[in-house]
Amino acid sequence: MGQHEHDHEHDHEREHVHVAVIGSGFGGLGAAVRLRREGMTDFVVLERAGSIGGAWRDNSYPGCACDVPSHLYSFSFAPNPDWPRTFSGQRHIRAYLEHVADTFGLRPHLRLNHEVRLMRWDNDALHWEIETSRGILTADVVVSATGPLSDPKIPEIPGLAGFPGKVFHSARWDHGYDLRGKRVAVIGTGASAIQIVPAIQPEVGRLTLFQRTPPWVMPRVDRAISGAERRLHRALPFTGTLRRRFLWGIRELQVQAFTKRPNELGFVESLARANMTKAIKDPVLRAKLTPSYRIGCKRILLSSSYYPALARPNVDLVASGLAEVRGSTLVAADGTETEADAIVFGTGFHVTDMPIAERVVGADGITLAEAWKGGMESLRGATAAGFPNWMTIIGPNTGLGNSSMILVIESQLNYMADYLRQLDGLGGRRSAAGGPGSGRVALGPRPAAVRAWNHRVQERMKRTVWNTGGCTSWYLDEQGRNTTVWPGTTAEFHRATREVDLAEYEVIRAATPVRMPRQAEKPVAEKPVAEKRASGKRAAGSRAAKESVR
Repeated sequence: MGQHEHDHEHDHEREHVHVAVIGSGFGGLGAAVRLRREGMTDFVVLERAGSIGGAWRDNSYPGCACDVPSHLYSFSFAPNPDWPRTFSGQRHIRAYLEHVADTFGLRPHLRLNHEVRLMRWDNDALHWEIETSRGILTADVVVSATGPLSDPKIPEIPGLAGFPGKVFHSARWDHGYDLRGKRVAVIGTGASAIQIVPAIQPEVGRLTLFQRTPPWVMPRVDRAISGAERRLHRALPFTGTLRRRFLWGIRELQVQAFTKRPNELGFVESLARANMTKAIKDPVLRAKLTPSYRIGCKRILLSSSYYPALARPNVDLVASGLAEVRGSTLVAADGTETEADAIVFGTGFHVTDMPIAERVVGADGITLAEAWKGGMESLRGATAAGFPNWMTIIGPNTGLGNSSMILVIESQLNYMADYLRQLDGLGGRRSAAGGPGSGRVALGPRPAAVRAWNHRVQERMKRTVWNTGGCTSWYLDEQGRNTTVWPGTTAEFHRATREVDLAEYEVIRAATPVRMPRQAEKPVAEKPVAEKRASGKRAAGSRAAKESVR
């Protein structure tokens, strides 16, 4: 880490910034880059860990790699001609993020080891008060980029606390624990588990995989990118752009089957079955591995080594979830008992119940978690009713089932940039002196606009494979609502978020304190008619954005 990434112990306890970005993964660093490109330097990036990288820092388990092609899983404004493989591993993706931080001068803005403990909206000052593990600061705007894959989820298993061996989650891999010759139980069959199993199978003594629901698995057509290809992309950058657009276009064409015509996915299922049959000759094992739901209902996983690893003699598949732990004995729901020295949980993350929501207190004095207790809802995946000047990157219904989340992130950065331009135009940026009247404006999404947006999204969701495919997935919340996935193309999402429609927002101004009674000093909501931009182009753009979710 560079000289600028110190802990800033000399900072004022009440430092004020225009924008506070939370998290330093793709979303947080992308937001920081966009702020710099917009000419803004009055911001910080608060990161709870001692280094950047987000999910690609935390997930360092054996075999960890991306299931999106490298040239699509990178920022369009920061192409990397030197990706070593068509599907990059964790080490190379993390190195890419470090490169982005250096290239765009983000180091001075980083506040490492600053875990956000509480964010509280001040109705009088119209700013956010942010309590971190290293002190308190205030910000006009908060951009939360903690991501949905940041807090591991370990199920409550009776007796787990009494297990005498080693226990850890895939996102908190214990590299100091030697697996060689050990009896290892892997719990779960998601994207992490299917990478871990073939990576550790050759060295463990015995590997037992606990599977509640089998995934659909397609081959991962990965290869080394040749030196000639890399030289070409360096010499002629447009060739890398063309490669990226080709990869994007293929995935855009696939979206219709996921969102409108799930029955067309039968052909893909036949390919997945053929892939399984090629590696799994045992009909009993093959039956256990065959899903009973439509392909695509849960994320389609990519691996060319998962099935061959399951066929090895030192691997057992228990087609039942872990129900109880009795000492070193693991008991499955079907009664199967297994002895283990170590348990590795590949059981996913808190996605529909993100812990950061418990730390955000809005204008009405309630937390975001309380506001979302009936299900996550936001306006265009970015802003939440009752939480002025607060935005999220990768918010509700922004996830993708078959493409790169970087595409969604960049669209949300467009929305963030326009939001800040609108706010500044209304007088929402505090002056350097912080005098009266500066920073006294905020934008809050109208509840009716949030409801209308989410109604349209959920109506479209009804016919998608994620809702009709017959599976239970982490896409669904406790009420069975799909609050995670975007039911359309990335091009549609881009159109829907390219600019802010002020008609969907309240302009909140603080009352003038001069000769006013105390109770009148609270912010009041204005109808933003006078503040709306009147250009026909802007109005047409707003209409197009509305139409994109119909």
